Amino acid sequence: MDVHFTQYQPPKALAFGFWQQIGLPARGRKLHELLHEGVEYRVYPQLAKVSGIEQKVLASYVDIPPATLSRRAKSGRFKMAESDRLYRFAELFKAALDLFEGDADGARAWLLKPNAGLGGRRPVEMSATSAEYQTVLNLIGRLEHGVSV
Repeated sequence: MDVHFTQYQPPKALAFGFWQQIGLPARGRKLHELLHEGVEYRVYPQLAKVSGIEQKVLASYVDIPPATLSRRAKSGRFKMAESDRLYRFAELFKAALDLFEGDADGARAWLLKPNAGLGGRRPVEMSATSAEYQTVLNLIGRLEHGVSV
């Protein structure tokens, strides 16, 4: 009997549902425009809710000081650099969610746990810069393909 294994592909509904829940397009021109003009503040509490990470804690992971967060809540919009960091965090959470086949608790636990493949750092702490973010995405890719870290 011939057995063929295929790489796990998350259901399209899961991918679409995540971005819809937080209020951002997953890709494309509309996303690019939103990031340039600044993501609306309402996305932030939704991202915290979906990820299960308290808002104040999430702000520290994406390097947004409390006073700045308060100003953004009043103005209703984040600046471009802050929007980009929020998007990177959302991408990391979504990638972890896919790795754990939609299990949000498993994804959150993995993001919060120190990881040997990241030099003992927690993945959630690595969304503030693009280099760190890419390192975590690369690790998730290796894990999805069964490559030991």
